[in-house]
Amino acid sequence: MITCHVVLLPFMAYGHMIPMADMAVLFASRGLQTTIVTTPSSAHQFTKPIQKTVDYTHPITLHIIDFKAGSSLVTDNKDQTVANEYLTKFMEAISTLQEPFEQFIEQYQPDCIVSDMFFPWTVDIAAKFNIPRILFNGTGFFAQCAFEAIRVYGPTVSSDTEPFVVPHLPHEIKLTKKQLPQFEGEEFKVFLKVLMQAAEAEAKSYGVIINSFYELEPEYVRHYREVVKRKAWHVGPVSLCSKSTEDKLERGKKSSIDEDVCLKWLESKPHGSVIYVSFGTIVKVTSSQMYEIAMALEACDVNFVWVVKNDQETSMPEGFEARVEAKGKGLIIKGWAPQVLILDHESVGGFVTHCGWNSVLEGVSGGVAMVAWPVMAEQFYNAKLVTDVLQIGVSIGDVEWSAASTCDGVKREVIESAVARVMGVEEGEDMRIRARELKEKANTAIEKGGSSYSDLTAFIENITTFKSG
Repeated sequence: MITCHVVLLPFMAYGHMIPMADMAVLFASRGLQTTIVTTPSSAHQFTKPIQKTVDYTHPITLHIIDFKAGSSLVTDNKDQTVANEYLTKFMEAISTLQEPFEQFIEQYQPDCIVSDMFFPWTVDIAAKFNIPRILFNGTGFFAQCAFEAIRVYGPTVSSDTEPFVVPHLPHEIKLTKKQLPQFEGEEFKVFLKVLMQAAEAEAKSYGVIINSFYELEPEYVRHYREVVKRKAWHVGPVSLCSKSTEDKLERGKKSSIDEDVCLKWLESKPHGSVIYVSFGTIVKVTSSQMYEIAMALEACDVNFVWVVKNDQETSMPEGFEARVEAKGKGLIIKGWAPQVLILDHESVGGFVTHCGWNSVLEGVSGGVAMVAWPVMAEQFYNAKLVTDVLQIGVSIGDVEWSAASTCDGVKREVIESAVARVMGVEEGEDMRIRARELKEKANTAIEKGGSSYSDLTAFIENITTFKSG
């Protein structure tokens, strides 16, 4: 039997590294020789995935290449000018990986490159050595289809607030210009250039591998393949690779809360009574917004788990933490939370989320309803999938795309109303029923014979045929 060697090159940000690490485990579990190529500062992120495959026929191997920037794309800097300068320098430094990566490919002659979108030059390396370059961009089919429709046709509206229908999609999806990415100004010049190169590289790629499953967005799987005309395979949700409590607790990073403390608190709450609040690793929540969220959660009088970054805890109202803990209403996690573990717990019924794709998929896999509160990137598209297509969530309301990745400006009354709807008996329960049905379908998709399992088989066969051909 021919053994294929697949090389993965993840981008150095948690939202990109975590699903690619899971994907590597998936590949290794199906007998592929799998190598993750990364930088010295990111290598530790892949220790756990590698350990999971030690008994496999081909355990995951790690290859480290030097990187001038010397760090991953994680910054808590509150000064936006400094943060933008850091982003620009980081994106410029990305190109320094090209030469050592090409040397690695030349030396080891793998059969396939799975590359993050932020390394567009891998398409040229793949062409040079006549091996397929597979794109991974960390989003789902719906967002890809919406992005392509807007890129090709563009909105023809007179103002930033006038709704328009995204053309040529299977559903009527309405957006406004202020919900679309805005990269204006000199500070985003380098980032925009990389995005343009990424789009060009996608068109030249052999195919795209997507962390999704057919039953979640069937019309958009077909649309992407047949209308956008991309060869694509869905292999998710890859987060379901994390089976054990330990895996869920330390997925991506060591949890800031003790497992027993977290589970004991969750188990003390009634089924579906807890709402989980988290805005991911990149989004910055302003002090004023932290205050509004706190006041809304207290006014709702619901059980909640709220994840806050270490530098944000001082933004909470005075006495808030003591009050909610005394009532047993709130668990505040400062730092890194075991999100998959929490969302999968039966006491959790809702999720206030920024709608990053990993979080949406983890919410779906947990069978919870969502308050969709998008901030940046493709999150406004993901939010529309949640609210308008899947109907498993409600919108936080009139928010606009933030180039500064900043969550701000939503009043407590709006938050309180959205949480009440999601956690309510009638509307909320209908959403939770649909969400639980999707959870079952997600689990079935990754099992033998399921849609994602079968698509991964098709991917392996395709790569093997390319090699032998």
